[in-house]
Amino acid sequence: MYFILLYEVVDNFVNQRAPFRPEHLRLLEEAHRRGELVMAGAFADPVDGAALVFRGEDASTATRFAESDPYVNQGLITKWRVRRWNVVVGG
Repeated sequence: MYFILLYEVVDNFVNQRAPFRPEHLRLLEEAHRRGELVMAGAFADPVDGAALVFRGEDASTATRFAESDPYVNQGLITKWRVRRWNVVVGG
């Protein structure tokens, strides 16, 4: 099953994320190597959120990621949620 972790971010996110970006990217890379994270990226024009696609038996992997993400813990994410995603093509 696939799950999408959706982030909504603070104003001026690109500048505010700089001190926390290396740790955030490290967590992403580790989740990807474990096969949990399929892809991730920020929305553009405007940069007002992000989507991270996880693979797993339930939403717990995506939830644990958000709970450990420095962007969340440092208040750069104003709202996050995990949604099951029914893939029709691909995957």
